[in-house]
Amino acid sequence: MNSAELFVQHLDRVTGRSENVIRQVKSSDPMLPNIAVFVYKNWPAFGFITGFTFGLSLGKHPDWKFGRPELMISVESADEAWPFAVGCMAEGLRGKCPFCYGHTINFHAKVSEESDLDASLVFAPPFLKKEEMSVKLKDYTCNIAGMYPMFSSEFRLYEEIGLERFRHLPDWDPLNVHRGPVQVLG
Repeated sequence: MNSAELFVQHLDRVTGRSENVIRQVKSSDPMLPNIAVFVYKNWPAFGFITGFTFGLSLGKHPDWKFGRPELMISVESADEAWPFAVGCMAEGLRGKCPFCYGHTINFHAKVSEESDLDASLVFAPPFLKKEEMSVKLKDYTCNIAGMYPMFSSEFRLYEEIGLERFRHLPDWDPLNVHRGPVQVLG
């Protein structure tokens, strides 16, 4: 089995089913394959859309010493724009961004018509058990990183108070695409 087949097999085990939709993001690098986006509708629960990329980890980055990332997004929505945006981001930043926990990424445009969210925070993937967050592929270990939609207007607050405090703010609901920007009171 090649790495892509091993990864899909892992996703099938994690989700308990095959994906509903597979989308492709065309590679801008002729030496690298397209990014595949595996979309699971109504997983892990009804009303959610979840997407996983494959192809980001086929690139190289100097910070990837103990594994290479693939990305996951899961939000309360039916709009495939969310996982497709993560696939586009993976393709556009492949080899340029390490996708380490705590990094923020600005899309510079809203992701979906249903929300003004225009950025993402990289952190541990939602809904996965610790042993499901990585998978041994043919030549390397793939670590799944979670992508959480946020507002680029939240970057300043995030940088001021840090990841730990930011994620515990009462307004921070990382799976709700209809939320407003978080604020610190007093």
